[in-house]
Amino acid sequence: MAGRPGYVTVPILSVLAAIGYVYYTTVFLAIPAWLGLSTAAGVANVVAFTALAAACVATYAAAVSRDPGRVPPAFVPDVEDSDSPIHEIKRKGGDLRYCQKCSHYKPPRAHHCRVCRRCVLRMDHHCIWINNCVGHENYKIFLVFVLYAVIASLYSMVLIIGGAVHSLPKNEQLGSDSSRTSIIICGVILCPLALALAILLGWHVYLIFHNKTTIEYHEGVRAMWLAEKAGNLYHHPYDLGVYENLISVLGPNVFCWLCPVSSNTGNGIRFRTSYDIPLSTPPI
Repeated sequence: MAGRPGYVTVPILSVLAAIGYVYYTTVFLAIPAWLGLSTAAGVANVVAFTALAAACVATYAAAVSRDPGRVPPAFVPDVEDSDSPIHEIKRKGGDLRYCQKCSHYKPPRAHHCRVCRRCVLRMDHHCIWINNCVGHENYKIFLVFVLYAVIASLYSMVLIIGGAVHSLPKNEQLGSDSSRTSIIICGVILCPLALALAILLGWHVYLIFHNKTTIEYHEGVRAMWLAEKAGNLYHHPYDLGVYENLISVLGPNVFCWLCPVSSNTGNGIRFRTSYDIPLSTPPI
């Protein structure tokens, strides 16, 4: 059962236990069985995998503790603002979106989370594995964590396969058999885990390329169906092109894209759209 945001829950403890188990098996069983800890290759792999595991833990802790973005209490949409060509409205009635539970208007791309019991800026989804929403302020951190987790899982798989192959019984003592069993069990656990993380990473890379959230993707499917039914074409209004979409999520500095800090552009209240007039375009 998920707890209140900010609390340590069973899923969080499960993730930390999995990281610890994979790290112990890889560093203290697989690498010694394959390369040995007294060789340069063994030490180099221990250092590299330890750094990668530390990055996973650091980004995971940031994703758990970072607030995804709160709607300012005094926020009121300005329908006469010429810089805001789009105002999201309710499906029924056509009124500006207003959260009855939080008693305030919703900015574009914001949604109410039933678990967190508040509205979240640019909400993507609520993740039980971090006991937190993934939103405007921690989306990049969540993405970087998944990326590091995929790399660490694949790296560990290579080391575990090598350790399992080189630990085949060859006049070994009974104690070595238990180590090989632990290596094999860890490899069996890692296979579906790495596959699930890779699929999750691929899904969010797709969303970033189109500047969508998970919620907006599902809403867009319905909007596209309605548009085609009416003989119109649907275009996601926040899709600015691949490069601009990447900048809007990962930040303007390419060298900081993999850093576990939230350097996305904007304040989560207003977002650039494809209807914005470029600054280089002369006025008509």
